[in-house]
Amino acid sequence: MAWTQQYYPLGNLALSALVSAIPIIVIFYLLAIRKTPGQVAGVAAMAAAVLVAIFAYSMPISVALSATVMGILYGIFPIFWIVITAIFIYNMTVETGQFDVIKNSIATITDDRRLQALLIAFAFGAFLEGAAGFGTPVAISAGMLVGLGFNPLYAAGLCLIANTAPVAFGGIGIPIIVAGQVTGLDTMKISQMVGRQLPFLSVVIPIWLVVLMSGWKATMEVLPACLVAGVSFAVFQFLSSNYLGPELPDIIASLAAMLALTVFLRSWKPASIWRFPDEKPAAQGQKAVILTSSQIIKAWAPFMILTVMVILWGIKPIKALLEMPTISIYVPGLHQIVTQTAPIVNKPATMAAVYKINWLSAAGTALFIASILSAMVLGVGMGQFFSIFGKTFKQLIKPLITIPSVLGLAYVMNYSGMSSTLGLFLAGTASFFPFFSAFLGWLGVFLTGSDTSANALFANLQSVTAQQVGVDPILTVAANSSGGVTGKMISPQSIAVATAATGLVGKEGELFQFTVLHSLVLAAIVGIMTYLQAYVFTAMIP
Repeated sequence: MAWTQQYYPLGNLALSALVSAIPIIVIFYLLAIRKTPGQVAGVAAMAAAVLVAIFAYSMPISVALSATVMGILYGIFPIFWIVITAIFIYNMTVETGQFDVIKNSIATITDDRRLQALLIAFAFGAFLEGAAGFGTPVAISAGMLVGLGFNPLYAAGLCLIANTAPVAFGGIGIPIIVAGQVTGLDTMKISQMVGRQLPFLSVVIPIWLVVLMSGWKATMEVLPACLVAGVSFAVFQFLSSNYLGPELPDIIASLAAMLALTVFLRSWKPASIWRFPDEKPAAQGQKAVILTSSQIIKAWAPFMILTVMVILWGIKPIKALLEMPTISIYVPGLHQIVTQTAPIVNKPATMAAVYKINWLSAAGTALFIASILSAMVLGVGMGQFFSIFGKTFKQLIKPLITIPSVLGLAYVMNYSGMSSTLGLFLAGTASFFPFFSAFLGWLGVFLTGSDTSANALFANLQSVTAQQVGVDPILTVAANSSGGVTGKMISPQSIAVATAATGLVGKEGELFQFTVLHSLVLAAIVGIMTYLQAYVFTAMIP
């Protein structure tokens, strides 16, 4: 049953765009106003998208349902497969007590709260974002800071703001991978473009954090340490995103920042030890935990193994070998059924719908193998191994609903032409679109709490609109991720995680006020950067 997309189903672009935005309006209303759980909002918005596709766009029911199912399947594999294996490794370190060693190995390097914020909120938070993502960095790092004696509001706010530069590459690069899948653009090029935007923020964020918590004068005392953290992170974030791919920038850059800071602090100390003015004396005299090198190496071993496995899986000859057993399924009722027309494409073209089960080459498989090797190093028996995996699965039941539903929403919007309608409407901003593309990503992350979900929602829209205004779509799709990271700190889900981790439940409004201005300013910076790259520094686009 062949079906051709129509981009003006109601005969008027503005009215058609309004109708096509209904699923987005639904998810915005449910998340931002009704504070509905993410899994409920995701399913409701997906259902709204299917209904709009069928009744407004006249998409055949079977085709609409096939597109939705394809999105759901991609949400389960490879996306959820990465999520569960990454968090499984983290949970294994917690269950075996090794995470306490990791925490103490960082927290005992310095007594200065400014430097602890750099190590834990910025560097270690980025490491957790890269390894697991999905709320883990804020929950863990904010809880650690409170345990060290930080003011709870500052602990939560600092970790939310610090969790900016690493988000686009979080969870072993899931956001970039999703952006590539949704748009059909080269994932490596998207990774390279994001890696030519975020490093500028990475240099600034450490200074931003310390100014926020201690003021400008106190920041000047630790400016060398801020620069060591920011520059080391930025350099390795750029190199890994441009030459290795989207899976490892956060892990490599965060490890580089932690190592550089640790080495630097062995020979350099600030003129004075800074603590919060209202900090309780009991929090100031924590007894140092003495750790041996073997203890530290063992505790960090799972994440070292994880890094090695992901690097191996990314080497082209190995990746090509692992791709050989990939199973390709042409989605019935969807493959070559939908036809795109002008002005979205130059001449009519049918859309492919191939679901690839790359069970061996998937990043999640590399992580699962890493989890087996980690269990051997940590002395985790088979019974405990499956027990921890079961707990991890139970922990992720809600994301197992949320992620596939948002991917289902994205796919039905793309195959029905709804995203294209919105793209044509946004093309009306003409040459200013590159600036607003960052805010579109910002909005997506604010609504969904996830750069991954925001890319699933808006990446194709960014691509379509860029083509309409004559800008390279790689740039605007990357801006969706780069701008999206600035919305993470004010998303309802992130704030809920942060308040739960710091004992601030009920004070979500205070935390939102703490972060909202920073969120808007940083989004504007990304927007300006994207605009300049679109028209002035075009050589930066891969």
